[in-house]
Amino acid sequence: MTPAAFAGLALSFHGATEGRHGGHPDFRAAGKVFASMGFKGPDSATVKLTPEQQEMLVAAEPAIFTPVAGTWGQRGYTMIHLPAADETTMKSALAMAWKNVTAASPRAARPGGRGSLPKAAPRARSGSTRRAPPR
Repeated sequence: MTPAAFAGLALSFHGATEGRHGGHPDFRAAGKVFASMGFKGPDSATVKLTPEQQEMLVAAEPAIFTPVAGTWGQRGYTMIHLPAADETTMKSALAMAWKNVTAASPRAARPGGRGSLPKAAPRARSGSTRRAPPR
């Protein structure tokens, strides 16, 4: 797989756009990075996976996938050795990464999470000397 082929596959996902961060091309959906290229050189790319997805891909294709070093790798960021990769494997990895950033955030569903309704005004405590202004 060439870097140009990887970029073409990444951009084939609905809403995907190309940007740059850290001096490297990245691919975003819903405003979030799901893949990038060139982090470890011209023949490398990364995808944002869950730790479970990363474990599965590294076990299945160790010549293609390795965890990124450190905390980022523990969070699921996965390095790709592009020359060893084929189109089918890359489509699958990119699809997982794209879904990871476009799926509804579980934080939005929690009370007080992003996207939740505003909190009600605090109620007066019993025995309080403060009174609410008349409406």
